[in-house]
Amino acid sequence: MTLRSRFTLFTVFWLIFILILYNIFVYFFVIRVTTRGELQLLTNKADLIIETLRKQGMRGLEDPKLLSDMYNYNEMLRIVSGDVRVVNKVGTDDELLNIPPQMQVYNLSETRQINGQRVLYLSMPFFDKGHLIGTVEAARRLTVLDSYLQILLGALSVTSIGAIVFAIFGTYWFTSRLTGPIGQMVQTMREIDRSGKLYRVKLNGREESVELQQMVRAFNQMIDRLDRTIEHQKHFVADASHELKTPLTVISSYADMLKRWGRDNVEVRDEAIEAISRETERLQNLIRSMLTLAEAEQDDWLNVSRFEVTTVVRELSEVLGTTFRREIRVHSDSHSVHMKGDKEKIRQLLLILIDNAIKYSKEPIDVRIRNQKNGIKLEVTDYGIGVPESEIPYMFERFYRVDEARHRSTGGSGLGLSIAKKIIDIHEGNVEVYSKTGNGTTISIQLPRKI
Repeated sequence: MTLRSRFTLFTVFWLIFILILYNIFVYFFVIRVTTRGELQLLTNKADLIIETLRKQGMRGLEDPKLLSDMYNYNEMLRIVSGDVRVVNKVGTDDELLNIPPQMQVYNLSETRQINGQRVLYLSMPFFDKGHLIGTVEAARRLTVLDSYLQILLGALSVTSIGAIVFAIFGTYWFTSRLTGPIGQMVQTMREIDRSGKLYRVKLNGREESVELQQMVRAFNQMIDRLDRTIEHQKHFVADASHELKTPLTVISSYADMLKRWGRDNVEVRDEAIEAISRETERLQNLIRSMLTLAEAEQDDWLNVSRFEVTTVVRELSEVLGTTFRREIRVHSDSHSVHMKGDKEKIRQLLLILIDNAIKYSKEPIDVRIRNQKNGIKLEVTDYGIGVPESEIPYMFERFYRVDEARHRSTGGSGLGLSIAKKIIDIHEGNVEVYSKTGNGTTISIQLPRKI
């Protein structure tokens, strides 16, 4: 069942339920009010009869004019004595006159059914010096009232049916407008599935609700993001293919050279083995970096814990300084700087940045740790060849290289800074690069503390 049909049925059934409750309330409320009004008329007549008897004395019990002056054609009025005998009556309706007389010391009013018609019955006792003399009984047919109730019932039925019909058409029209963008989205998805191309939903200018506009915009934003992701994947696959092709070509060429001349020529064999080993190592580094980027897309890539940043920086700097025989100076404005994050990923981030600084400079390297109010700031500064200002926005793109020759000479995979940027992003940080050709480079990273 479509959303339009469900919404229409729900609205109609809910409206029917409300109308039924409303009609029942109105019907019985009108019955109660009108019946109370009819009863009040009979009560007023009985009170007037009793008051007249008190003024005239008990001798007026059998006076015909006592009741005839108050008689209505659809009523019965009578006086019943203490021995349950009718002493005075007026009326032409035999069914009302045949109602058995009663004698009680309290007022009685009720609605009775006589041959399928409602009759209002009233019995009111009267006393003389504390002694029960008799009762005044009155009965009135509610024929006119019932005919009005039938008209009311018909009017309620007609208006309810009309409201339901208008609700069906109105709800169907409204849901058509409401589900229009949804239908467009479904059609767009089917077209995307059929053609394999990404399409966006266009608003047709109608006054759509804010929620629908937000939904369409969210869908289009998702399509834009998918489009960008697919384009990035295409570029990544193309760049990866190019990067993989180069070492494989070199390995294949030297392997072929080994087959031809390597058995007899020691120099050729040594050169080929060295080149194959070098390109194999480059290939392994490239594949390892690509796998790291693929793992970074998973939700559980981070292993979050609380750790001391200064210790991690000093240990890594000491290891790299000893390994590459370079001076790496660590500066910290606080003895202990703690943060919450993935300790190993932060270490990998610093390894990438310091390794780049070692590759592209010969001077000492400065690593600064700044303890700030809103987080932690890490800065890695080298005093090497620097990066042209126009190239800075592209430094963190995959396989982007500022200088092809320099890149090959250092043996990089072209993915280090991309991995570093991913680590920064997943820690909800940001990075800035300050560099000028010939004057070195400073990479500044702002990370939230999250403690």
